[in-house]
Amino acid sequence: MGYTIAEKIIKAHLLEGEMVKGTDICLKIDQTLTQDATGTMAYLEFEAMGVDRVKTEKSVAYIDHNTLQTGFENADDHRFIQSVCKKHGVYFSRPGNGICHQVHLERFGKPGKTLIGSDSHTPTGGGIGMLAMGAGGLDVAVAMGGGGYHITMPEIVKVNLKGKLNDYVAAKDIILEVLRVLSVKGGVGRIIEYSGEGVKTLSVPERATITNMGAELGATTSVFPSDEITREFLKAQDREEDYTELCADADAVYDKEIEIDLSTLTPLAACPHSPDNVKPVSSLSDIKVDQVCIGSCTNSSYLDMMTVAAMLKGKTVADGVSLSIAPGSKQVLNMLAQNGALADMIAAGARILESACGPCIGMGQSPNSAGISLRTFNRNFEGRSGTADGQIYLVSVQTAAASALTGYFTDPTTLGVAPKIEMPEKFLINDNMVIAPATPEEAPSVEVLRGPNIKPFPTTTPLAAEINASVSLKVGDNITTDHIMPAGAKILPLRSNIPAISQHCFTVCDKEFPERAKALGSSIIVGGVNYGQGSSREHAALAPLYLGVKAVLVKSFARIHRSNLINAGILPLEFKNEADYENLALGNEIQIPDIAEIVKNGGDIVIKNITTGKDIIAKCELTERMRDIILAGGLLNYTKEQSNG
Repeated sequence: MGYTIAEKIIKAHLLEGEMVKGTDICLKIDQTLTQDATGTMAYLEFEAMGVDRVKTEKSVAYIDHNTLQTGFENADDHRFIQSVCKKHGVYFSRPGNGICHQVHLERFGKPGKTLIGSDSHTPTGGGIGMLAMGAGGLDVAVAMGGGGYHITMPEIVKVNLKGKLNDYVAAKDIILEVLRVLSVKGGVGRIIEYSGEGVKTLSVPERATITNMGAELGATTSVFPSDEITREFLKAQDREEDYTELCADADAVYDKEIEIDLSTLTPLAACPHSPDNVKPVSSLSDIKVDQVCIGSCTNSSYLDMMTVAAMLKGKTVADGVSLSIAPGSKQVLNMLAQNGALADMIAAGARILESACGPCIGMGQSPNSAGISLRTFNRNFEGRSGTADGQIYLVSVQTAAASALTGYFTDPTTLGVAPKIEMPEKFLINDNMVIAPATPEEAPSVEVLRGPNIKPFPTTTPLAAEINASVSLKVGDNITTDHIMPAGAKILPLRSNIPAISQHCFTVCDKEFPERAKALGSSIIVGGVNYGQGSSREHAALAPLYLGVKAVLVKSFARIHRSNLINAGILPLEFKNEADYENLALGNEIQIPDIAEIVKNGGDIVIKNITTGKDIIAKCELTERMRDIILAGGLLNYTKEQSNG
């Protein structure tokens, strides 16, 4: 029996375990990336481990999220990250160099390699045949220190692409169709692998758009073959030596297969407030548009930008529409400036933003109240834009540009002949905004610079023999990390200060939660299906930890958030009978007897509702390593114990 692409990479990097679906495996990690919203905490965690120098083939820190500097906090974080990178062997991508996933694809990613990043859209690297996965900052810190990355061996889903896209239909429409078919929880516990004749019609940036939004499926990652298209991309980046051919064996076996005929697709849009709420653009034509934002790690490549410039050339953005455009990297922005495309955008009335995440992470460009905003981004969760009642739609750059010009939702296929944009034979290469670390000999003399907003990683304690707590919050299905730990220009600067940022925890759902949880001292959170979907931000676990949350009891978890809870020493419990969700209410006092013993030896967990007198049965399915992490009080404590053992 042959291997899939994912299985080939896993097999080559397997440190522990066997490739048996549903079992724990440990992978050697070749590369890591961080960004500044999660990076400060990741490097504080790395320092706490006491490792002098990173042990990966390449680790890169990017400044792309917290680039709006309205106070000292973000600038201090950037200075800290740059200094700690210089000391410990990490490459530093300066602010203005671009979005982590776009730059990593351009300059550092290699087919067949493993990559984990403290950002949930790290699977973008699957567009060039990497096994690239989002992870919590602590997992990334461990990998930088030479430790393996533990995941549950996923199922592999084959998406067979046949045919070819029609004019004005884009790669964004492909992944929106996959989301329509599978839903935001359809990829949980799975790797999505793309194959078929249709793959050969897609450029690397188009493939990367698809793998990027695999995160919205809840997938462990997504991956494309590494083929001649990949070789040409790397050659154009002056990196042909990094090319490795990689494809699935003809007799590879998949756990599930779906087929998409590219020639039948039409422009699609994800409607508020979920990436899987997908409808044809043609059905939305009566909706007036207030704002259009083009960019993000999903759609900010040279190919995307040139497409937009060609559609805008000689035209003017509709009266009443605010159009912002953010090229994904300095490379892209420089090329647009040199070939005149940037001038075409500006002449049409576009507002040019810096090469950063910007509006996608709520860092500026919030729409007007109840405004209709079309975005080429990857998430449209409620409130993420910075406007509580903003109506956010996710679309392709073709649909975005067409709608910006007309002022209404516009199907671009009605515009006639589409502009033909070719991939360049050679990209503009200038890595002067990437700073190499100090040599091992120079490193001891490097001073790490810390600002007053940077606080230590929260202390944790070993799991108690029993838990006595109250229900501090009860929420429903599909709670995102944006619900748990909001982003935006006001909150992101507090990412390196857990006591301060915890005051915003769950305020989207319940403004009283932080004060209530802190007053209770010890509490649990109750939730529904797919709890914790979205970002990899470990702050969604660290803030509840600081506020005294001991356990989270839900119907089901999203992968990365569950791992982050375990890493923080918070018990991830699931209802054995989902109907028991109704038997818990805000304020109920609960007791979980003998919990340390049960975690250690296995078995069902009895949760006694002292308020109602009813018992609830929960399960906590943990590997041996996860049990040890929970018992130790989190991954940092566990790692220190292992180092001292």
